[in-house]
Amino acid sequence: MSKDAYIHKVLPGSPGSPLLFVFHGTGGDENQLLSFGRELAPSGTIISPRGDVSEQGAARFFRRTGEGVYDMDDLARATAKMAGFVKAHVEAAKPSAVLGLGYSNGANILASVVFAEPALFDAAALMHPLIPFEPQVQGSLAGRRILITAGRRDPICPPNLTTRLEAYLRAVGADVTVEWHDGGHEVRPNEIEGARRLFALSPAGEGGARNG
Repeated sequence: MSKDAYIHKVLPGSPGSPLLFVFHGTGGDENQLLSFGRELAPSGTIISPRGDVSEQGAARFFRRTGEGVYDMDDLARATAKMAGFVKAHVEAAKPSAVLGLGYSNGANILASVVFAEPALFDAAALMHPLIPFEPQVQGSLAGRRILITAGRRDPICPPNLTTRLEAYLRAVGADVTVEWHDGGHEVRPNEIEGARRLFALSPAGEGGARNG
């Protein structure tokens, strides 16, 4: 898959530093999380793709037929395409770590890539994901760090589905942290701090490129 499979922006970092892929929410674009990514990975290279699906003019990464009802065939298409896009950038950059951060629809495509390619990301921050299906994880997530953030009153992502996602990920070996707040679908400071802590643990500066 090509490095240019998606319209995207890149903020270059230091050679051999982590690659941080950021995935916007519905209606966002490749600019939405760029500065946030730079804040979280100051020396890393930030790569931000734009979703290739339009829902009444709002960019998304895969189609849905209703609120919380996914077009599973299109999700499979999008997952394979995004995994190829990420791999192409990783092969070219030889980074010290591969990190992912997604919000809402962006968290959902990131989660789906993690399920399909468990070895691809060293750490992933899923901000307000909604996974209304039982994931089929293609291998083990042992050694992979995953942050899930959620609002207890989120009208889009019911808390019980967040708890179920946590259980799925733990069952396949992931090191999972969940950061809750008492609000809805918005991102709050404790979530940002959780992502900062997650990525601070990445092997940046330990020397050498990532294996695999």
